[in-house]
Amino acid sequence: MSDARISRRRLVQAGAAASLPGFAIVARAQAWPTKPVRVIAGYPAGGQTDLFARTYSEYLAAQTGQPFVVENKSGAGGSLAAAELKRAPPDGHTLMFTISTTLIMNRVLYKTLPYDTDKDFTIVSIMPSGSLPTVVNAKLPVNNLKEFIDYAKKTGKANIGTYAAGSYSHMVVAELNKQYGLNMEAVHYKGEAPMWTDVGGGAIEAGSGSYGAVLPLIQAGKGKAIAVSRKRIGKMPDVQTFQEQGATSRAFQLTGFQSCVAHIGTPPAVLKRLSDLLVAAGKAERVQQMNASYGIDEAAMSFEATQKLYADEAPAWIDLVKNLNLTPL
Repeated sequence: MSDARISRRRLVQAGAAASLPGFAIVARAQAWPTKPVRVIAGYPAGGQTDLFARTYSEYLAAQTGQPFVVENKSGAGGSLAAAELKRAPPDGHTLMFTISTTLIMNRVLYKTLPYDTDKDFTIVSIMPSGSLPTVVNAKLPVNNLKEFIDYAKKTGKANIGTYAAGSYSHMVVAELNKQYGLNMEAVHYKGEAPMWTDVGGGAIEAGSGSYGAVLPLIQAGKGKAIAVSRKRIGKMPDVQTFQEQGATSRAFQLTGFQSCVAHIGTPPAVLKRLSDLLVAAGKAERVQQMNASYGIDEAAMSFEATQKLYADEAPAWIDLVKNLNLTPL
């Protein structure tokens, strides 16, 4: 889908929330929720998506007086959860927490999907999931991106682990190879845990993933962060971004995210109240503590900011995944 089409749709959605008379917006927003809210988490219990869903839901329940019941429905890159939301009534009493992969990249990674993000859903709030560090085995004689590139050129071979084919970490390998004329191998894993185990043990030379997952490796002295993605991490202030170190790919400037998603037909007044509550939740102590544990320096974005970010960045993510030349599942 083109930038123009995505932008137009998102701007229409953003404007819809302001289209009702003021008294109607207040009345309908105050009436929601009128019963328990089902919150579908698109990934397994214990993971980041699950924790985001539960932590934000606790705040929403406390503020509205209604239970927000989290249900994990994982599988097919979040597609099973998305299909559930699509089947739900568009009244704001079923929500989904999921990641950018489900909403954007899956349209390239899968031959067919049981949903269409732009026709079936409204993304109420994006929660940036933090910059992702690229970390090398501590014994590798490199301390920054330039030294790693020089090492890869000198040895004629190097590898970087990814937590999944088609993921941001896969893009790291592809985009560095493209810019610097390298032939580094992307070593694909099913998740971060086995990847970081192999980085620490020296089975692979580097990996790219989340701050929270790699922190134990760094603390144990088995890994060194040489670059981070979009912006510096508050808890790793001395580690420069890829862009600061000369890497020019758009992949290193885009926002990976968690998100709260509603059915496309949800009333604008409900979307506005939900958005306002999520932004307020992002300032609450529990959410701030959760973010700190993941090295995340940003919280839930407003509805308008969410639509703009999605419209600006979704097409770029799609192009980057296409450039990986993967065979859709």
